[in-house]
Amino acid sequence: MSTPKNVIHLSTVYLQIYFLGSLGMILYNSCVGIMQSVGDSKHPLYFLIVSSCVNVVLDIIFVAGLHMNVEGAALATILSQFLSAALCLYLLIRTNESHQVHLSEIRIHADVGKEILEMGIPTGIQNSLISISNVVVQSNINSFGSLAMAGIGTYTKIEGFAFLPITSFMMALTTFVSQNRGAKEYKRARKGAHFGLVCSVSLAETIGLLIALFATPLMRLFVDDPKVIQYGVERAHYATILFFLLAYSHGVSAVLRGVGKSVIPMVVMLVCWCLVRVTLLTMLNMLFHNIVFVYLVYPFTWSLSSIVFFLYYRKINWKE
Repeated sequence: MSTPKNVIHLSTVYLQIYFLGSLGMILYNSCVGIMQSVGDSKHPLYFLIVSSCVNVVLDIIFVAGLHMNVEGAALATILSQFLSAALCLYLLIRTNESHQVHLSEIRIHADVGKEILEMGIPTGIQNSLISISNVVVQSNINSFGSLAMAGIGTYTKIEGFAFLPITSFMMALTTFVSQNRGAKEYKRARKGAHFGLVCSVSLAETIGLLIALFATPLMRLFVDDPKVIQYGVERAHYATILFFLLAYSHGVSAVLRGVGKSVIPMVVMLVCWCLVRVTLLTMLNMLFHNIVFVYLVYPFTWSLSSIVFFLYYRKINWKE
C-alpha cells in the first residue's frame, strides 16, 4: 500500500489488535439485523451510543492515562464493540417476543440458511471487494506522504460518523420494503421506498453542506497540524457537495435488497466503485500524481452508480 516507513509499524499494530475484535462487530450487526427486522431500531441506537461513550472514555484512559498509543486506541475500539454486541444479545435472550434467542437451540437450518446465503453472499461480496478497492485507493493516497494520509484519514472518520444517520435509513428501507412486499402491500412498499430515498438524499446533502461549512473546526478537533488540516478540508470540499449521490446509490441498493434483488447492487457497486474507481485513479496518479484526482474520483463514481441505479429503479416490478 506504499505506507510511509514512519507510520507502518503503528498501522500494523493497530490493525492486528482491531481485527481481534471483528467477532464483536459481526455479532452486533447480526443482532441489530434481527431487532430491526421486527421494528426495533431504538435499542440498537441506545447500545451504540453507550458503546461509543465507552470507547471515548477508554481512549482517554488507555492513550492519555496509560500512554498505550495506538494499541490503546485499538483496544478501546474492540472492547466497545464487544460491549454493544453483548447488550444486543442480552436483550434478544431476555425478550418474550417471537424473535427471542435461545442459545441452546442455535443450529444450522439448511432451508433457511440457503435463503439467507442467497441474499447475503452478493452483499458480502460487494462490501468485501469495495473494501479491497479502498485498499488500492489508500495506496494511492499513501504515495502523497504521511501528512496526506493523516488529513484524508481524519476526514474519513468525520464522514463515517456523519453518514451514520443515512446508514440507519438504508437499513430501515430494506426492512420496510421487504416486510410490505411479504404482506403484499406493494403500493405501500413503493411509497415507503420513495419517501425513504427523498429523506436520505435530503439529509445527506444537509449533513454534507454542514461538514463543508465547518470542515476546518471539525478537523481541528482531531489534529493541529495546518498541513494535515488542509488535506482534510480539501477532501471535504470536493466530496460533501455531492453527498446526495452517495446517499442515493446506497438508498436504491437498500430498496433492491428489500425486493430480493441483491445481485444488482453488487454488480453496479463492483463496476462503478471498484473497477472504474481503482483503474481511473491508478492511471491518473501514474500520469499526473496530483492529489486532486483522489478527491475527484469518489464523487465521479458516485455519479456513475447513481445514474445506473436511477435507470434501473424506474423499471422495478414491485409485484414480481
